Amino acid sequence: MASSSSYESDSQNRPRWKYHVFLSFRGDDTRKTFTGHLYEGLKNKGIFTFQDDKRLEHGDSIPEELLKAIEESQVALVIFSKNYATSRWCLNELVKIMECMEVNGQIVIPVFYDVYPSEVRHQTESFAEAFSKHESKYTNDIEGMQKVKRWRTALSAAADLKGCNVHGRIESDCIRELVDDVSSKLCKTSSSYLLQDIVGIDTHLEKVKSLLEMETNDVRVLGIWGMGGVGKTTLARAVFDTLSPQFQGASFLADVKETNTNEMHSLQNILLSELLREDKKYVNDKEKGKSLMADRLRFMKVLVVLDDINHHDHLEYLADLCWFGSGSRIIVTTRNKQTIGKNNVVYKVTTLPEHDAIQLFNHYAFKDEAPDEHIKKLALEVVSHAKGLPLALRLWGILLHNKDTTMWREVVDMIKRESSPDIVKNLKISFEGLQDKEKTIFLDIACFFRGKTKNYTIEVLKSYDLDARIRLHDLIEKSLVHHIPLSFEFTQK
Repeated sequence: MASSSSYESDSQNRPRWKYHVFLSFRGDDTRKTFTGHLYEGLKNKGIFTFQDDKRLEHGDSIPEELLKAIEESQVALVIFSKNYATSRWCLNELVKIMECMEVNGQIVIPVFYDVYPSEVRHQTESFAEAFSKHESKYTNDIEGMQKVKRWRTALSAAADLKGCNVHGRIESDCIRELVDDVSSKLCKTSSSYLLQDIVGIDTHLEKVKSLLEMETNDVRVLGIWGMGGVGKTTLARAVFDTLSPQFQGASFLADVKETNTNEMHSLQNILLSELLREDKKYVNDKEKGKSLMADRLRFMKVLVVLDDINHHDHLEYLADLCWFGSGSRIIVTTRNKQTIGKNNVVYKVTTLPEHDAIQLFNHYAFKDEAPDEHIKKLALEVVSHAKGLPLALRLWGILLHNKDTTMWREVVDMIKRESSPDIVKNLKISFEGLQDKEKTIFLDIACFFRGKTKNYTIEVLKSYDLDARIRLHDLIEKSLVHHIPLSFEFTQK
């Protein structure tokens, strides 16, 4: 995460994985059974897995491409079977995997298929027979005996890791547990990297998780509410990435407001496909979609995020509480609190406090460079003008990045004189969704009543609109006006 004091970035230290999972297995033992089914389970979960389908486990030499695949895999699943140790290929593969765990932080998960962990750890039973043959082969070969010692060490170390014992269990249950475990580990790792650059996200995450009450078994809706550009979608995505492994199915629908009511069935098809993991078209009609979702999803624990809704129909046709199984959670983001429903929990996303605002702006404006004192003062002017709005801080930081020192003063003055087109476009969405009388009141507040008391404002507005109090309430609920104890604030720049 960028720091306002050091301006350092840790992005260069992040590992770059090509594969999510590397499968190590004895081909003759499990290729057509357990490993084959596990590979399909991982693939269906969207986990990119390296499996050497053409492997010929003869001799000691492992192709360079295979060694590279091990290095570039975030997780290694090692399937120990009765004949695993008979393959020098497999044993050398394991040594490389354990080295990568120590050097690169690779996650290693042992799977004990038809063998017990103690057999692998101490090389007994079939593993003892295999090593007796290996040691006989290298009796007068010092280098060979050193290799055997490395194999034994790798086996013992791998067997001590937390894994999955398939012995005597239903294989499909074990595969499902493994896939869920790998998915959870990948999500946690990727989320931790992604969240490092999101300023102030930890506090928001903890509050939202608390409101979701994941330990309860009911079905509930949580609304994430706030003005445009304040970070609602970013927060919802962070919650989704963090919690989705805990659900049987998960779906994140972005920009829901862009789909009109007549095309609602297209979003229903996306939801069904992602939650059921079936790539197909289910319905051509939104009413049939409601029935099908209620029928197919009622026993599933799911996580659904509806991002940027602006109409009550979005919840009615996409996420009725009675459609989903126990423990399900629906998260919606919106600028309009009225679309969430009065019985649902609402979390209001506020603008950033000064410290976080400075940190966010610095991240985009300076990257890894430390600015001089003159530029720091100009940066503070921009941060103050942004009023804590993440969208403005990000766009203005990008605008000023790599600008010559002599240009900073001119650009900062321009920012103060002219609103950024991208910011205006984003905030204008809320204004254009208002009725004519609401627009009139909104503009009056923006031009004449900023900082005025609530009662005074209402009395003046009532002189030409008897419903001013109601319309004012609606403007607050639509994140266009912010009411503080003694006055009104105009929330849009």
